[in-house]
Formats: sequence, structure tokens, C-alpha cells
Amino acid sequence: MSARILVAEDDEKQSRLVRIYLEREGNAVQVVADGRAALEKARATRPDLLVLDVMLPYVDGLDVCRILRTEPATEDMPILLLTARTTEEDMLLGLDLGADDYLTKPYSPRELTARVRALLRRARKSAPAGETVLRVGHVELDTARFEVRVSGTPVALTSKEFSILEALAREPGRVFTRAQIIERVFGFDRDVLERTVDAHVMNLRRKLEAPPGSPRLLETVYGRGYRLADGG
Repeated sequence: MSARILVAEDDEKQSRLVRIYLEREGNAVQVVADGRAALEKARATRPDLLVLDVMLPYVDGLDVCRILRTEPATEDMPILLLTARTTEEDMLLGLDLGADDYLTKPYSPRELTARVRALLRRARKSAPAGETVLRVGHVELDTARFEVRVSGTPVALTSKEFSILEALAREPGRVFTRAQIIERVFGFDRDVLERTVDAHVMNLRRKLEAPPGSPRLLETVYGRGYRLADGG
């Protein structure tokens, strides 16, 4: 199924290549070259996916991501960040601002199209059936309202953080491997990196745990994966 994809990339050669590869997948692609245009086009057309370079003129990609996540019409729009920044802090910042995934430059066309397919599959899936309010320890998730409270205090999560937490909260105490989390949250795709899961988990801990360096709720089971502790 084709999708409407907006690409925000100021490097003309890069944007041309991205457009070619995404159009080969049957998608309708629009390209803009700066952050202001990305905001205007995203608001006007509401694409199925935004491929967003971090280093954009006028308004950088991180600010574009942050702004779109505060607006009801675009708050759930899937966003894939393209970045030349490779430090863990930069990657975490992008995810924390609401990006669903990221690719570091240089990247292969196959990896780009695989990430795009995975994000589109996830966006098209209907919400899972079952309880709409989940409680584990001091954490409460309302899946219908997309709300999380920790000891009664609202906590803002990105869509991927929420989905990971929901998957773990539906089976507290169960150990999920990174591959299982990828399958449930991103749509199964081997090109989604396990470190992407780790980055989302680090952000979740920072938001849910006090202190995040000594997790008691979202536990690492070394050599296996992650689990949500029964007692919170």
C-alpha cells in the first residue's frame, strides 16, 4: 500500500536519492529543504510519515519534531530522524522529543526503506484489544487516552515509549527480548537496531524511575532483555 511521505532534507543530492528510493516502493513523496517549510507542509498535508533531517536551516529538525508533537493534528505523525550526530545523548534527545526512530548518516538505501516500511506498518495497525487501563506498581497506563501516571502524576511519553511500556505492562514479570519488543512495537524488521530499543528504555527509565540509574520498575535481565517488575 502506498503512503504519502514528506522528506525534509536540505542536501539536494541526499533528498533526490531518498525520493528515488521511496518512490520505488510505490510511495508519493514530497520534498522540502528547510524547517519552516517542513512545518508548513506537515500541517497542510498531514503526511503518513515524515523523514526529517536534523540539520535544517531556519528551524532545525529537532525543533520541528518538538513543535509537531505539541499540535493535535500532527502529534501522532510517524517521524524518522536522519542525523550525522552519533553520540548517545544526541540520539536520546531526538527520541525524547518524539521521533519514532532515527538513522545515522551515512545509511544504506535498504536500511532507509526498511525503517520506513516498519514505521508505516506500525502506524497502520489498530490498537490492541484488551484492558484499557493497566496498573503495575505505582505506574498506571490508560491505553485509550494515551496517558501515563506515576504515583498519580502525569508523565509525557512518546508513542514508541508508550508502546514499549504497554507491551511490558500487559505481562508484568515476563522477560521480553529486544527482538520481541521490536516485533511488537516496530513491526518485525531485522533492520530495526536493538540499540534503538535500548535508547527508548533509557528514556523510559529517566521518566519513570527515581533515580533512573537504579531501576526498580523497568529491569534489565542481563543476556535476555527487559521486564516490568511485578511490584513496581
